[in-house]
Amino acid sequence: MAFITRNGSELSMNLEVTPPYSMFRGNVDYKSMPPYERYKWVEYYKIKFKGAWYINLIDKLVMTPRVQVGFLGTYNQELGVTPFERFYLGGDGLSGTNNMDGRELIGLRGYANNSLTPGYPTTVGGTVYSRYTLELRYPISLNPSATIFGLGFVEGGNDWLLWSSFNPFNVYRSVGVGVRVFLPMFGLLGLDWGYGLDEVPGVPGASGGQFHFSINSSID
Repeated sequence: MAFITRNGSELSMNLEVTPPYSMFRGNVDYKSMPPYERYKWVEYYKIKFKGAWYINLIDKLVMTPRVQVGFLGTYNQELGVTPFERFYLGGDGLSGTNNMDGRELIGLRGYANNSLTPGYPTTVGGTVYSRYTLELRYPISLNPSATIFGLGFVEGGNDWLLWSSFNPFNVYRSVGVGVRVFLPMFGLLGLDWGYGLDEVPGVPGASGGQFHFSINSSID
């Protein structure tokens, strides 16, 4: 399984598309439409890339650089980008609510849940995000009935409302430690403590020391 991989890499690219419904609606004044009519037919294209590398440094110590990038686009500039299927960044990547807008929750340790989403807490979500992680992992137990490893990490990422604002070097940074436990009956469980190094404008208390619980790959 990937969480105990010592050598190799994982690369994936995902493309989601809908039909360009607005092309069949003729000349329409979208600015004067109420939202329920404007977005009656959800249209978008979404591109996501994930990469992870596993480098065995010495003995059982493994370094794992990872990168994620996602972009949500529109076919029709007058219609604009859909308010659905957007990216919400920060925290453990988990949510206790039933989201009906198809949002993607992206974890970033050291910050409160969703707090790095532009305009939080009233935002409709970002259309482009990037996240960079460097971890050092060391197995504590390789017993198949309870596999355990500890980790230390540095991490950075950001979420932007518009593509024109995207800057891959303008990120919120964090550092921390954690542990992962794989139990065959429950899967991979994790507990991390991260410290957000950067203040989030307009969101007091979003950074600093934060504990994060994860299930399977909710953070990774």
